Formats: sequence, C-alpha cells, structure tokens
Amino acid sequence: MKVISTKKAPGAIGPYSQGYIANGFVYTSGQLGIDPETGKHEDCVIWQTEKACQNVKAILEAAGTTLDNVVKTTCFLADMNDFAVFNEVYAKYFTSKPARSCVAVKTLPKNMLCEIEAIAIIK
Repeated sequence: MKVISTKKAPGAIGPYSQGYIANGFVYTSGQLGIDPETGKHEDCVIWQTEKACQNVKAILEAAGTTLDNVVKTTCFLADMNDFAVFNEVYAKYFTSKPARSCVAVKTLPKNMLCEIEAIAIIK
C-alpha cells in the first residue's frame, strides 16, 4: 500500500490520509469543497461541489490516474434539495459516469454542504 498526499488538495483534518493506492486502485478520502491554497470555502453548493471535484481530481492525479478511471463515487449532501444543482456540477467532472451512491447526511465536517470520495483504477 502507498499513501497519497498532495498540496493541491486540502490536508486531512483528522487521523487519515488523502488517499491510498492498493492492488491497482486508488481510494480517496472524502473531499470537501475547500480551497486547498486558502483553507477557505463559500457557503454555496455550486462552489463547494466544484472545489470537491477539483480536490478529488488532484488526489487522483497525484496517484497517477484521472477522473476518467473512477469506477465508484460516494457523495454526501447536507441537504437533498441540492441534489439537482450538485448533479449539474458533478456531471462536468465525472463524464465517464462511474457507479455512485449519493445520500443526505445530518451534518458534514465544518458544516459543509457536500463531500465526495472516489475509487479509481490506476492504469
């Protein structure tokens, strides 16, 4: 196994890694919509979804793969009323349409509006 770490995505806010490579796959931790350079965010689901997707992309690239090689994502929303707008942004990044689960949760870390984790093949 190999730990993945990049400054192009926010650092872990707890005892975990940004991602791991194991058996030809990369597993990312859930990525919030936080700007990795400033540590800041906007209270807007569109903005946060863009950043979360970009953060997943950065971790995948650090592992040597791309969004096109994602086979599964799990998405968490603080409010399922954001589902349609979340999907619009998500669809721009995950064009290969990986398998996905999307659930509403009571609360996300830092009271964020969305979080995305991914599993991808390393080619």
